[in-house]
Amino acid sequence: MITVLLADDHAPFRSGLRAVLDTQDDIACVAETADGDQAVEQTVRLRPDVAVLDVRMPRRNGLAAARAILAMPGNRTRIVVLTTFDTDDYVREAVTAGARGFLLKSMPPEELIAAVRIAARGDVLIDPSVVRRNLTRFADALTPVETPADIARLTAREREVLHLLSGALSNPEIARRLHVGEQTIKTHVSSILRKLGLRDRTHAVAYAHISGFATNATLDR
Repeated sequence: MITVLLADDHAPFRSGLRAVLDTQDDIACVAETADGDQAVEQTVRLRPDVAVLDVRMPRRNGLAAARAILAMPGNRTRIVVLTTFDTDDYVREAVTAGARGFLLKSMPPEELIAAVRIAARGDVLIDPSVVRRNLTRFADALTPVETPADIARLTAREREVLHLLSGALSNPEIARRLHVGEQTIKTHVSSILRKLGLRDRTHAVAYAHISGFATNATLDR
């Protein structure tokens, strides 16, 4: 069971999020909060698998709450950040903080469900429209980030893995898709990060979208 904390100061919207998640047998909302301080306090107390945080909240905004949660010793809670079109400047901060989901509040219900599941397993879901609106900001957040031509450093199989990784597939899912062992995929992911100079899977996913590789990749067969 995936346990979730919801933090949003707009009670009707928060209730709507809970109603969506409550339809799923494998997800349980364990707490709702209306501000960032409460989100941090409840996360310390309950240790949910995923915390869904609105950016704009009183007392402590969602990004500050995310940083506090992720800095906790032994923290295992993954963060999904909710944003709106007029808060695009916060997306870079969310990437830097280590959030595992970046969603617009206009998302369809199935996207929230997918984001919670993807974050819980340690992977990343980035709303494509957020990426399109924030290419420069994402690029600034990726340190170091090189040019799309650096994709040529990857082997054909590594390009396949990166393409599947950009679609938020887990290592076991990629392994099944490519008919290889999970350890082989872990080795490929490590090689991709090293060759492209990226820090982790989050930055690899963002890089794939920023460079256009996620949507324009031509893979060797």
